[in-house]
Amino acid sequence: MSPFTAVTPAFRALYAEDPAASRGRLTPEEPSRTRNAFSRDRDRIIHSTAFRRLKGKTQVFVAHEGDHYRTRLSHSLEVAQIARSLAHALGLDQDLAETIALAHDLGHSPFGHAGEDELKVRMAPWGGFDHNVQTFRIVTRLESRYPAFDGLNLTWETVEGIVKHNGPVSHRLDEPAWRAIADYAEGRPDWNLRLDGFASLEAQAAAIADDIAYNNHDVDDGLSAGLFTLDDLATLPLIGPVVAGVRADWPVLTSRMTRYEAVRRMIGVMVDDVLAETSRRLAQDGIDSVEAVRRAGRTQVQFSDAMMADLGVLRAFLFERMYRHATVNRSRARARRTVAALFERFMTDPELLPPEWSSRARLDDGPRRARAVCDYIAGMTDRFATDEQRRLAPARSRRQL
Repeated sequence: MSPFTAVTPAFRALYAEDPAASRGRLTPEEPSRTRNAFSRDRDRIIHSTAFRRLKGKTQVFVAHEGDHYRTRLSHSLEVAQIARSLAHALGLDQDLAETIALAHDLGHSPFGHAGEDELKVRMAPWGGFDHNVQTFRIVTRLESRYPAFDGLNLTWETVEGIVKHNGPVSHRLDEPAWRAIADYAEGRPDWNLRLDGFASLEAQAAAIADDIAYNNHDVDDGLSAGLFTLDDLATLPLIGPVVAGVRADWPVLTSRMTRYEAVRRMIGVMVDDVLAETSRRLAQDGIDSVEAVRRAGRTQVQFSDAMMADLGVLRAFLFERMYRHATVNRSRARARRTVAALFERFMTDPELLPPEWSSRARLDDGPRRARAVCDYIAGMTDRFATDEQRRLAPARSRRQL
């Protein structure tokens, strides 16, 4: 049993963000009559084109390989649920934590990390590619739904959380892909994202919720795919004792139900660990305001050292038995060939792009064309990218995909 005892906060913690005190939006707008600033951000993300496309973007398995594997959409919903629960227990703003969690994967390309890896190679001469920066580009520029501004015109706190949910990013500004972050809102001191500091506790809750979600659903998906068994997990820390506990409590439970119960319990163990460690750090560091969070020398919402060690062992197992499994490797290779072929074809003949993209791509033969092509490909779902490649590829080369 975790030493942390969950309580229902009857107050907003001193270190919680307050939508009523938001720094506002880059383009000022009248307040909503029905929603606070952060819940309005959440709704804009949910209604965005990029969010809907997450249903067709993979996590580990390509989206069409099975109906029960996680996609970026189902993963984002799981992260949002965990982030909101953490925020509730810690007295944070639940809407902001949920909003950042829902947005955190908007910039992922099709085919998971395989697609991102190939776009990084293709964009190396043209300003680079990073899915976190792509998320930023989507919410500040690429989404085109409102006549008064580009992007979604989110609040400062949401944009800051999207950019810095994994911690300070000032050390990354020498990377070409990250220069767009440094240039954002130039000339507006009130919109300085303070890239050398930590983001809000709500953003940190979203980041740790991402870790909790993907570690658990990768175990679930790997078991479902038959890449390993419950017995293979028995000697691992964290998940091994959880599986043993389920079997002790339910000796005749089916393997499928044992898997479900083990994953549910492991989420609970990890959440309890985060809450206990976060409470310890907040007290130890004397965090008593949102500014104290940003000035802190370390992340506040974090796993304990013991949990980090256990997760390291689990991730090593998953890397060996799942992420580099022959089945997954073949899928990754096909994915990279698809992205590479699309990129080369559109760079050579931008007229093949839809009109709204080809008008950007025709501007020149260099960086602006490459960025337009990259933005278009990064927005594709797995299935659309595969179908688009088949439509564009000569018949002779289709057999190679």
